[in-house]
Amino acid sequence: MQLGLSHFLALSALLFSIGLYGVLTRRNAVAILMGIELMLNAANVNLVAFNRYVSPGVMPGQVFALVVITLAACEAAVGLALVMAAYRSLETVHVDEINLLKW
Repeated sequence: MQLGLSHFLALSALLFSIGLYGVLTRRNAVAILMGIELMLNAANVNLVAFNRYVSPGVMPGQVFALVVITLAACEAAVGLALVMAAYRSLETVHVDEINLLKW
């Protein structure tokens, strides 16, 4: 049995669904960041799979996936820095208790 495009799309949909569930149901800011990372990785699986099966001779999907990986690394660094700053001032990482922008 050979893996086709539909297998990769199903895997990507499953990863994206798990990430979306994590973002919508978690109260912990670190868990929300992990959900966002899962969603970005699902997009990367889609990019590479479509690049492999639609246009195998060129590599724009793989290059764009590398750009998304770089963006995800930057998002994780900035997000964790914000979470640490909020934890230092409020001593919590629960997103419903963080109200720094309220007067």
